[in-house]
Amino acid sequence: MTQATTQYLDLMDSQCESAFAALDGLTDSQLWHRPAPKEWSIGEILDHNYSLFVSTYYAVQWMWKLNGWYGRLRRHRPYETEIEDLYRSPKFPHWVGFLWTPRFNTRKPVSLETLKSEIRNLHAKVRTFYESKDVDVLGNLYLYDPVFGWCNLIVTLRIGIYHDQLHYDDVFKQVKDFK
Repeated sequence: MTQATTQYLDLMDSQCESAFAALDGLTDSQLWHRPAPKEWSIGEILDHNYSLFVSTYYAVQWMWKLNGWYGRLRRHRPYETEIEDLYRSPKFPHWVGFLWTPRFNTRKPVSLETLKSEIRNLHAKVRTFYESKDVDVLGNLYLYDPVFGWCNLIVTLRIGIYHDQLHYDDVFKQVKDFK
């Protein structure tokens, strides 16, 4: 494990737990309350984060299984572990969130505990995956994203964490309105 990968995994968990801590005392009606038309509720935001992260996790696993041999051949090449947070750029196409529409919503709600459990279980799987792999191979396997370009599997993890934090900030804003 590189220091960057360890930091990313720790950040993934800590920012999530900070968001969960902010939700203490929130009622189910508050969890699923939409602050305005065409805006997601806190529950929908959490489920959207889960949906994007799980789809990325499956893509990363697929890339490892399909091309791990290629990454092992290239393991001695240098690679990046950092990337700019393009989610904060005014030019970022935020409208693409519809591709990861929440499975749960105001008409089909679940408990906060269910959302927390799913996210924590996913994060545990992501951590296990990254901790069990050769970091030099992870750094030399690439996925393509239309906005970010070619990203190795370490940078892909960082992008997912940037995405989550963007939406956890939305959660903090909505929670503040309830308290």
